[in-house]
Order: sequence, then C-alpha cells, then structure tokens
Amino acid sequence: MNLFTARLTGKMLSTDAFEKVIYEMQERVKRWRQIEKSPELAEYNELKKIVESPDFQEKKRTLQSRKYKDTDEGRKMKALDRLSSSMRMKGYKYALQNETFQAFLKFRDSDAFQNKEDNSVTASERRMFNMIYRSAFYKNYQKVLNSSELKQLTQLEQETSTEDFRRRNALWADEKRWQHSEEYKTEQRYLELAKSDDIKFFYTSRQEKIDWAELFRPSFDDDMSSSKNWQAGFGYANPAMKDGHSRTSERQAYNGGKNTFFVDGRMDLETREESKTAVAWDEKKGFIEQVFDYTSDVMNTKEAFAQESGMFMAKVRTQGVGHHFFGLSTGKQGNPMVALYYYNGKGHQMGLVNGAKTQMVDLTGVLRSMYHVYTFRWTKNELIWFVNNLEILRLPNRMPKEAMFYLAQSWLPVAENGGAGKLKIQWARAYRAVE
Repeated sequence: MNLFTARLTGKMLSTDAFEKVIYEMQERVKRWRQIEKSPELAEYNELKKIVESPDFQEKKRTLQSRKYKDTDEGRKMKALDRLSSSMRMKGYKYALQNETFQAFLKFRDSDAFQNKEDNSVTASERRMFNMIYRSAFYKNYQKVLNSSELKQLTQLEQETSTEDFRRRNALWADEKRWQHSEEYKTEQRYLELAKSDDIKFFYTSRQEKIDWAELFRPSFDDDMSSSKNWQAGFGYANPAMKDGHSRTSERQAYNGGKNTFFVDGRMDLETREESKTAVAWDEKKGFIEQVFDYTSDVMNTKEAFAQESGMFMAKVRTQGVGHHFFGLSTGKQGNPMVALYYYNGKGHQMGLVNGAKTQMVDLTGVLRSMYHVYTFRWTKNELIWFVNNLEILRLPNRMPKEAMFYLAQSWLPVAENGGAGKLKIQWARAYRAVE
C-alpha cells in the first residue's frame, strides 16, 4: 500500500486532519452521551409519547375544530336561554317575585277567598285579587306552572348551575380553548425541547454514519504523560519465562524500562550504544548470559490494560535504524500478535504476526519522521487495519478469545546493520465494542 499516493490523491487524510476528525467525533460522542443521560431528553421522550399518542391528537383535533353550538353544553345553554327568555316564562318568573301576586296566591288558597263576608280582606283588596284571578297574567301562570317547559327549564337550571357544568361550558365557549388547555402547554413544551440544540443534535447525530463513534466506547486513553500504565517486559503469561530477556540473535539487551522515557507528551523507547551483560535466549542452549553492545526496551500494559475485541489506536513514528514494533499481545507463546506498527529495518508493515500464517502488508511512502495514526479493529467476524482513515488490510477473525494488551518493543537483529534509534508513541487508546 503506497501511502504517498493515497495522500496525493486525497484518499488518506493527513495525520493532523485525521486527528481533528477523531477529536470532533469524540466531542460529538461525549456530548451525545451527556445528552443521553439528561433530564431534558427524558422529558422530551416522555412528552413525545404523549403528544404523538392517538388520544392526545384526537383531543387536540376536538378542541380545535368542535363548534360550541355542537356541544352538549352549548345545546343546553341555548335551550336554557330560549326557555327562560320566552314571554310566558318571563311572566311566570315575574309572578314568582311579585309581592302582590304572591299575596293573591295566599288569598286564593285561604278560606276567605270563598267567604265574601270575611272581614280580614278589605273590599279594595278583594276587588284587586278578583281582577288578578280573571287576568291573562294569572292564566299564564297557571299554564306554565304544570307545563313541560317549566320542568325542562328547572332541570336545565339545575344541570347548568353545577361547578362541573360551568367548567365544561367555559371550556367549550372559549374560542381559544386549545391555547388555554393543559394539552396545549404540554405540546408547547414538547416543541420547545424539540427545537433545542441538544435534542436536535442528539437525534440528527444518531443518523450520521459516525463509523467507530456509534460502534465503540472509550475504555483506555493514555496521553503518555507518565509511566503509570506501562511496565517493562513482554508480559509473559508463563511465570517460568524470564520476562524482558533478549535473544542471542539480537544485538541489544532489554534494560528493564531504563531506556523508556516519558517526555514532551510521548513515550520514547530508545536504542542506544552501550555495553550490558544480560540474559539471552539461545535456540540450542536455552537461557545464557551474554554481553550486548546496545541497550533498548520492551514495555507492556498487561497490568493496567488488556481487552478482547474492540478498536485499538496509536499515534506512532520512529527515528534511526533497527526494528520497532507497537501492537497487541496475549503474552502467550504461539498466540498471534497484532502489529499496528512495525518497522522492520527497511520498511513499514502492519498486520497479523502468526508464525507460518503471518499476514503482513508492506506500507510504502511512509516517512519515519512523520506521525501516523495506526488503528486495529477487532470485531466478531473481521480484523481490520487502518493508517489514518485509510483501510489497509481486512482478514477474517482468527483471534483467540483472550484479552490482549499493548506491547512496545525495539531491537537490533545481529544479521542487520542496526544502530541507535527511537520508537515514539504520542498516545494510545482503545474502545470497547458496543453490542
């Protein structure tokens, strides 16, 4: 894979541009996760269920479209007005309130009404009462008294005088009843939240094709400000193995972390020319002591961080000659290792280190003075490698179901002309897959 051509044609972003993309993605995801847990989103979702429910929408349509005259309340109030405003009913109502007429009714129902010799009623009063008795006013009273209209009016007056009826009547009589309803307040709050930047961001972001942001969540982030996550050695699973040993086929002794420096926001593994006697593995003799002309280091995150599947990223470069590796290991002999970054003394590679089944891709056009972001994605079905945003290699998943940790290593093969150099890691991150 020629990265120079990929950069030239725009297929691969520059490292600065890609890091900006990563940062913006991380900020979007961070904001999305914060909104995800916010009371505003919970309120919005609850209001959304209410406002979009058939019952709510039906009530809204009713409040907005129903005419007052078509309501039960409107019909009853119209009937009440028609009955109470008729001349007959007005005359009847007047009779009930008129003192003279009430005195006449009392006289009419007394014994004196029939006994004309009764002196308790004056002659003038008797004449007046007799005149009322023969009047159309009294006849109207008599007709209304036992009429169906009066019964209907009385019933309507009773029904319309209750607090519940008055409340319902006030609602339907109000031409702006929708704007004055509790449902309207609920809908307005829902619309207010729907227009908020956070809610719009939350739901529009869910539709974006944010590649890893939607699939992974941060599980490890080392800005290399200190050595807290790193320890010297290969992180062997077998305690019988002498961790941190070199090989007799190499020119350097590993220096137990003394050649690893955390400076200027990065971790440097330095290979330098100096004599050191150390344990080395010989294919025929086993472990022996040997004098080496160079020292270097191998470091791992086994104690601080290890993970099965997910996404692993690091920003790496090298300088000088020699071999430099940054990737993943289980610490077990025979298990495959993942090379996010490997400089083999002549060129760059990345891929799967697995004995006879090793599958590596050569990367040309990589300047060792330039940082790149190297990514390995480990899913249930596939293993995928990237440089910046550019996909480099895709293989079926053949990884053991075991957690892997970061491993950084620099060495000098005897068979090659190597010398002083540095492996520089500016940051390393990992993301756990979200099922």
